[in-house]
Amino acid sequence: MSRNHSFRFFPMPDRRPTRPCQARACFQVTSPPVSAVERLGNPDHRSRRGRPRPHLALREAVVHILLVADAFNSLTQRVHAELRDRGHTVAVELALPGRSLSEAVRRHAPQLVLAPMLRTAIPREVWSAHTCLIVHPGPVGDRGPSSLDWAIHEGAGRWGVTVLQAEEEMDAGDVWASVACPLPAVGKSDLYRNEIADAALAAVLLAVDRFVSGTHVPLRQQPPDGDGPSGAAPASGAAPVSPSGAAPASPAGAAPASEAEAFPTGRAASVPASAAAALPGLPAAMVVPPCTRPYLDQSVRRIDWCADDTATVVRKLRAADSRPGVLDVLLGGEWYLHGGHPEAGLRGRPGELLATRAGALCRATTDGAVWIPELRPRRRPGGPRTFRLPATLALGDRLPALPEVPAPPLSYPRAHRGTWTDIRYREDGETGFLSFSFPGGAMSTGQCRRLLAAYREVCERPTTVLVLGGQRDFFSNGIHLNVIEAAADPAAESWANINAIDDLVEAVLGTTDRLVVAAVAGNAAAGGVMLALAADEVWCRSGAVLNPHYRLMGLYGSEYWTYTLPRRVGSATAERIMSEALPMSAVGARRVGLVDRVVECAPEDFPARVGALATRLASLRGTGARVVAKKAEAERRRSVAPLAGFRERELARMRETFEDPEAPYHALRRTFVRKDGPLRA
Repeated sequence: MSRNHSFRFFPMPDRRPTRPCQARACFQVTSPPVSAVERLGNPDHRSRRGRPRPHLALREAVVHILLVADAFNSLTQRVHAELRDRGHTVAVELALPGRSLSEAVRRHAPQLVLAPMLRTAIPREVWSAHTCLIVHPGPVGDRGPSSLDWAIHEGAGRWGVTVLQAEEEMDAGDVWASVACPLPAVGKSDLYRNEIADAALAAVLLAVDRFVSGTHVPLRQQPPDGDGPSGAAPASGAAPVSPSGAAPASPAGAAPASEAEAFPTGRAASVPASAAAALPGLPAAMVVPPCTRPYLDQSVRRIDWCADDTATVVRKLRAADSRPGVLDVLLGGEWYLHGGHPEAGLRGRPGELLATRAGALCRATTDGAVWIPELRPRRRPGGPRTFRLPATLALGDRLPALPEVPAPPLSYPRAHRGTWTDIRYREDGETGFLSFSFPGGAMSTGQCRRLLAAYREVCERPTTVLVLGGQRDFFSNGIHLNVIEAAADPAAESWANINAIDDLVEAVLGTTDRLVVAAVAGNAAAGGVMLALAADEVWCRSGAVLNPHYRLMGLYGSEYWTYTLPRRVGSATAERIMSEALPMSAVGARRVGLVDRVVECAPEDFPARVGALATRLASLRGTGARVVAKKAEAERRRSVAPLAGFRERELARMRETFEDPEAPYHALRRTFVRKDGPLRA
């Protein structure tokens, strides 16, 4: 199940854990001791601008942080997990309608307020009394609600993330940290979970370290026109900046190398010299001319099928792939198009529907075609919220008779170039690589069955090591709740889906003639994590977030978790993971034994790193002996406790839930899919 949904958190009574790592930070509030910090809300410690001074020395390196967000989304989860890994106590408050952020801050009594993803303004009474840091997905000088959308829409090759101090004007506060990142040619949501999230985390950790140091002075931004020089200046009440222009040293020493990276393309390429002079401590390359961009609305996103070439169409689709989509007229109705992939081989009249493949539609452009995986109908006035579905399923009876053009055979990987497919395979010597990429990480009944067929096919190949996954972004989030919600009988579709993914996991567990490696390039949740655990080894990119639990969707779970999870982490830890239902970083997962290897690399480098590691594993002299031992151990374990028993017991619990119309699962699923409100109420 997808984890990119919002929860409403009702904190338990304040109490401080005996050790920071004991904080159940997502659901429980922990209060710092009054003696541990000079209170930032004390008027005696405010700057001349009426805001708390940033350079109040903390007496402990561990601080109590309140995360404020619109939703407990992927970035908020990652920040939450990584801060807890570093010993900070963390609470979460969602900015929901009818809830007072001021009251929440009073109740939590944080030393630092941090907003990883917040569209609404923090009230003056909060930011004037507490240090409040905002994560903005853009470089210094960029302002507005559609920063990343504009960058992709305009074809920027590089971008950045800035941590700002909250103040009256949105995105105009003092700069605490700014980190650059590349923008490869992928969708916005993919970038957000990967390159942007990596940069955001680096900036957040740097800002928190600077806050803890008690000596750092942030850099103030200036208005773009009339009121001061373009760029930024030292914050009011700050210590003088050295003649060299260096910012005050962070606890680790000089400013990180990331703050010296350039933006060779896009809007940041034409930075005036005045910006550099006005922003000591950050080079000109990290600054764009101060500009507040408007919301990127559908009038700009609109595709002109008779004029736009493939590259333009794909760029527009990628800039809106998850939200809000690109509004278009299709077969007499209004639909939001989600996702886009170029097609080099098929041709037709611009705008014409050409073919289908694996639930996606192929539509002609002026010089080629694009594959559109998902559609969402426009919401009718007063009607229910709509949601994304595989394009052919969304159209239903409206879909005209189009040819189903299958993907090229897995055995001909070169034929996959220039076209889109969600399952691919290649070999390098004795190593096979079976990769898959499903929108949102969810796997429907049909997708599970297709992946299982591909898995069985590649298991006929003479390889020693088989890598499952390994490209970028989501590994898997388990069953496809959107498809289930759209089904005529959601209970029956739930049952079909869970059995289909169980069949896939069973096939991986039953592979005894080679080593199977799960290469987790991005986030994974619920049954998707359990699919990875079915492999012999789990290699996880350092930026991935794992949610190895089901409880928040009201499910007991299946995918053989009662076999694989205790086998890896022990029964007590498995029970704790399931009951706490908290996100885990890759490092945290490695610490408890959920992951075997954490691969420290950029998202774009993960396939190559995994390829090198897997090829080396296949060449090791001991790998053959491991395969023999694996087969013997599997036979021994199953003679004691056959796998079928684990599946039967899990599915009995799942069937009971699916067939009970009053089970919380059904309401939670509807809330999640239709985005009707927080899952916790």
